[in-house]
Amino acid sequence: MKHVPNFITSLNLASGFISVIFVINGDLVTASWLLLAAMIFDFLDGFSARLLKAYSDIGKELDSLADVISFGLAPATIIYRLLLRSMDLSEPFTIGHEGFLPFIILCTTAIMPVCAGLRLAIFNTDESQSRSFKGLPTPANALAVISLIISARYSGAAASTWLISSPPALVVLTIVLSLLMVSRVPLLSLKISNLKFKGNEGLYILVFLTAVSFAFGGGIAAAYLLIPIYIVSSLAARLFR
Repeated sequence: MKHVPNFITSLNLASGFISVIFVINGDLVTASWLLLAAMIFDFLDGFSARLLKAYSDIGKELDSLADVISFGLAPATIIYRLLLRSMDLSEPFTIGHEGFLPFIILCTTAIMPVCAGLRLAIFNTDESQSRSFKGLPTPANALAVISLIISARYSGAAASTWLISSPPALVVLTIVLSLLMVSRVPLLSLKISNLKFKGNEGLYILVFLTAVSFAFGGGIAAAYLLIPIYIVSSLAARLFR
């Protein structure tokens, strides 16, 4: 039973890798659903480790390695593909034929996996992040990217459709998400020890704002608002302290 959490973590890593394969083949929607599956596995490995009391140093390192792939590399690859499409560049991309400036723009996506790796290294050595996060968690980074794909695909929401088709917006999104991961902004960890309002103010704000946005934003069309709502809820929770 002690190997169950590591097996689930391996499913997280495998989902991230297969997601990259789908991105390479141009299927960003399936790639996004695979990253959502990776997030579920990421939750379940920690849950099973606590349930079975199967903690290990190997598990901790494996979890971080899996997260770099699934929540750093894979979403960066999605943005890379979106940039290729939005700039009408040929595939495979070649510097000689397309020019040097597009190459530099495409390379901005490298910032995301680098910052994801740094964020995970900091998290593993920072004991103060047991109850709250400092900086955007890597799964939230991936969710911010795939929510745009899912929102645009299943609802045709104008905002998400524009974001995934605008090169400047994609570059700004990449840089902002990457910097948030290595920032020291205090954010909710979503760990619930009880259902009392006191001490869980941010979680209740998060649930309320999410429900309102989905109710009045057209359901899945508002999916791209999840991470902004998460950040706003985290900051609002500090007003109660």
